[in-house]
Amino acid sequence: MRWTIEDTPERAAFREQVRGWLRENLPAGWADAIESGDADKLDQARKSWDFFGWSRTIGMSGYGAPLWPKEYGGLSGEPWMQNITREELARYRLPTVGLNILGVGLAGPTLIAHGNEEQKKRYLQKILTSEEVWCQLFSEPGSGSDLASAGARATRSNGEYIINGQKVWTSIAQMSHFGMLLARTDPDVPKHDGLSYFIVDMKSPGVDIRPLKQITGSSEFNEVYFNDVRIPAENLVGVEGDGWRVARTTLMNERVALSGLSLDSAAFAGGTRKDPWALFVDSIPNREDGRVRQFIAKSYVEKEVKEITQFRANMARMSGAQPGPEGGVTKVYNAEFNKWRSNGIMNANGPAAVAWDHGDSDSENRAHAFLRARANSIEGGTSEILRTQMGERILGLPREPEVDKGIPWKEIKRS
Repeated sequence: MRWTIEDTPERAAFREQVRGWLRENLPAGWADAIESGDADKLDQARKSWDFFGWSRTIGMSGYGAPLWPKEYGGLSGEPWMQNITREELARYRLPTVGLNILGVGLAGPTLIAHGNEEQKKRYLQKILTSEEVWCQLFSEPGSGSDLASAGARATRSNGEYIINGQKVWTSIAQMSHFGMLLARTDPDVPKHDGLSYFIVDMKSPGVDIRPLKQITGSSEFNEVYFNDVRIPAENLVGVEGDGWRVARTTLMNERVALSGLSLDSAAFAGGTRKDPWALFVDSIPNREDGRVRQFIAKSYVEKEVKEITQFRANMARMSGAQPGPEGGVTKVYNAEFNKWRSNGIMNANGPAAVAWDHGDSDSENRAHAFLRARANSIEGGTSEILRTQMGERILGLPREPEVDKGIPWKEIKRS
């Protein structure tokens, strides 16, 4: 079931416009295969699929970010245009996010809200086309959940800033061209007031990227060290000392960007061969077993609840409001759902979940999804911290005690 509202004539016309563009720009036979439900024909069409070429094509079309201003590669559209575009991309088994999710989902909206005209013209179009991939340089070994306590230093000197410090858990840093950097420019004021936000070229001298090996065997996350890295003053976003306000825009968009990601890695990078629900059911053996059938039924119910929750969040944004703390609701729900469902898939497969023949890609992908889901409740804000924010900002519960409020950062005790 798809949770949508009935199209008005205006929205129906836009939906047909999106479909028409997709039919013209997808490989031959792709659209026909989707519309006829022919998975084998879609497999044939996908042989000419070029993910990076597609990223450039959709990035130049305006459909990659319908809400962005036209002059920066968007459509200057309304929120319903983005919803319809994403629905149609999913319908045609295309990725609604891609390799540059941090650029499109986080960096772009932040630059649109706080960047100057030169920064917008320089970076936004190449973010949309994935010509320049971005990463987020926020968390530090001692400043994760308490991000405002970050201590990487940025010192102004002769028209540039010199950066020293360490960041950690930086996704895709090793393949990124630019990073969103939060650094401390004034240690003599309270922690929220002494931060500044920068654009950093990841190929700059002094940037040391060290991939972290994960339990999946891959290395999406990285440690990043800055040793006297020089950043031009024009790479400051907003004004010096206002970095926390700029960073909050990034964080609110991060919750939204990560709230809809599924277990299916193919959907992240290059679309899917079949409907995601059909793929899920196909991955479950012993469907005649009562316990397995209960798991499938509960998975369907939970999936529907997740989509309803996401739909309600989207409806709240139809007015054009910027993302708020409600984005944490869908992010937490999605993270916990991914973990629960991946556990169930492994249990349903029994011994085949932990041992399989060489070359059995289905089993390998199943195990990878199970292990990767462990990170969902940590990355992009831990579920524990997001629940605290929901309690304070949505339910109106008392705030957590702030023992360091008003104290200069340099006087705060840290590990």
